[in-house]
Amino acid sequence: MIPVLAHLLVFLVVPPFLLGVVQRIKAIFAGRRGPPLLQVYYDLGKLLRKGAVYSRTTTWIFRAGPVVSLAAVVTGGLLVPIAGIPAPLAFSGDFILLAYLLALARFFTVLAAMDTGSSFEGMGASREVTFGALTEPVLFAGLLVLAVGSHSLSLSEILGPDLHDLWVRAGPALVLVAVSFAILLLAENCRIPVDDPNTHLELTMVHEVMVLDHGGPDLAFILYGAALKFFLFAAILVRLVLPVSGNEPLAAAGLFLIGLLFVSALVGTVESSMARLRLIRVPALLGGALVLATVAIAVLFSVPGAR
Repeated sequence: MIPVLAHLLVFLVVPPFLLGVVQRIKAIFAGRRGPPLLQVYYDLGKLLRKGAVYSRTTTWIFRAGPVVSLAAVVTGGLLVPIAGIPAPLAFSGDFILLAYLLALARFFTVLAAMDTGSSFEGMGASREVTFGALTEPVLFAGLLVLAVGSHSLSLSEILGPDLHDLWVRAGPALVLVAVSFAILLLAENCRIPVDDPNTHLELTMVHEVMVLDHGGPDLAFILYGAALKFFLFAAILVRLVLPVSGNEPLAAAGLFLIGLLFVSALVGTVESSMARLRLIRVPALLGGALVLATVAIAVLFSVPGAR
């Protein structure tokens, strides 16, 4: 019971702090003091206290979009182990459910954007769906490598204590998967170089343009869901890169939290040191991530004893 409560506490409380770390790192690179690390919590509280305004052209889909998207991401978080501790919901094939829960969240966000009848939001929805079609193969290919190496179809075992031994047997393949997952993290969370979360130019926006008409609690649900999604991909990447034996739970938990902070700082550094790619270049970037994951599969099968 205690591990489940600890999992829920970390998953539901920590994610907004990670976005605060990203903002602080970007402010440091810009020579500014930047917002407090807890600014995202303040923003969520302020939005929850406000009311929501709905256009007459929208239907129930617009109102259901943020709720369903947040519920899908929260459910997905129950499938991802934290610091090597099994997830509250674990079963064979749960990584497939995770992928489609994230797809469900994207689907309802796109539907809500299109329900407004805005050409700008429709343009952003089109781009979001295009990028989503390119990121899902990367996720499945990377998880396939881990599933074959761990002889399991459950995330709690794929990212469990045996991951350390898999690094010994098939380190090169896992390096390729880690790089592809790092690119996937930036793409799925609409970060530079795929998208700019701070832009206000409708013609270049992807995710942010889809939520222009949301406000109050609906916008809070969207921002909180984005923080949870960032946490999920960061948690998978950290566990993959920093596996610790299950016999050292405290060391695993401490290293996991440090890894999350490092990933957040790395994302802030990337956003501060490079520009956003042109839209026609993004498919090439995601295609490269898929190539890395595919090569990792070939490397895994070529190493004796790795499977």
